[in-house]
Amino acid sequence: MKHLLLVLLLLAGSAPARDVTFLSTSDSHYRQPDHKLGHHNELNRATIEQMNRITTVAWPDKLGGGAIAKPRGVVALGDLIDDGDHGLPGRKISAEQYRLFMADFGLDGTDGLLKYPVFEGWGNHDGPPEGQEKQGFSSQGQIRQRNLLRQQKGLISNLSANGLHYSWDWDDVHFVQLNLYPADRQRTGVKYSPVWHDPQLALSFLKQDLAARVGRSGRPVVLMSHCGFDTDWWVKEDWQEVYDAAKAYNIILYLYGHTGTGVRTWAPEGATKPWDCINDGHTDIGFFVIQITSDRLRAGYYAKNLKETRGPDKKLQRAWDGTWSWRCPLERKFK
Repeated sequence: MKHLLLVLLLLAGSAPARDVTFLSTSDSHYRQPDHKLGHHNELNRATIEQMNRITTVAWPDKLGGGAIAKPRGVVALGDLIDDGDHGLPGRKISAEQYRLFMADFGLDGTDGLLKYPVFEGWGNHDGPPEGQEKQGFSSQGQIRQRNLLRQQKGLISNLSANGLHYSWDWDDVHFVQLNLYPADRQRTGVKYSPVWHDPQLALSFLKQDLAARVGRSGRPVVLMSHCGFDTDWWVKEDWQEVYDAAKAYNIILYLYGHTGTGVRTWAPEGATKPWDCINDGHTDIGFFVIQITSDRLRAGYYAKNLKETRGPDKKLQRAWDGTWSWRCPLERKFK
């Protein structure tokens, strides 16, 4: 009903006002405190505390300045935990790591450190499909349960038949969470585990969702997944297929994690309509603030300032000095 009303308003030329602010992060990689490689859980928490305070920060002058509105929510783009199917004698390590994620991010802004709803997907570190795990815990099983709760609470409006991929609307902007990457199955010849890295019909869900929920309305669409267009976890043939599936729609932004931090445009070879892309950075370092209004999109990476020093062993070390700054500005005006 809500989608039908939006379409009717658009067709009538009286679309509701659009002003959507949200936050984006990825690759939180929670580890248990005694992990052999250490952890950055406290840095994750410091980032989430700053997310909660973001309305006290102004947009940078380069992006027009002004107050940051209260975010509608936070999208978390996979690699929520570091060891998706791992155990030690008497311990389910993956479950321990996932509890740390839950304590910080919560679900709806009332049950964790984060004061906004979170909309997460899984990445390549988060474990295999439910039923394929060997250590008695499934991150994807948890996501399925959480998606049902999101649906019950009215946070999302469309959920895939397998309970993993989903979409929702903020004002007239349509958001689609596609998890690992938007393909149906891992393409033959990709070198990574076809069990762990099965995208599980994400592309089919995208096609169905855009046709049913957006149609010919022309309203803006934001897509997101863990992997983007700069990795061999999926390949150019897959990228072409998702572009072809979505090119008839008004794709204003593609969000992804996995590889680093930055902004770019992307289109397959020969295409003339590139997509704006944000490659999100690790939660321990910072997060993107994104605003979509009727006439523009603006985004910036709000990140910890890290000071580089040499330790006694002469190895380079990076320590947070307690301050934050803006990086990676993106601004696009809508015609």
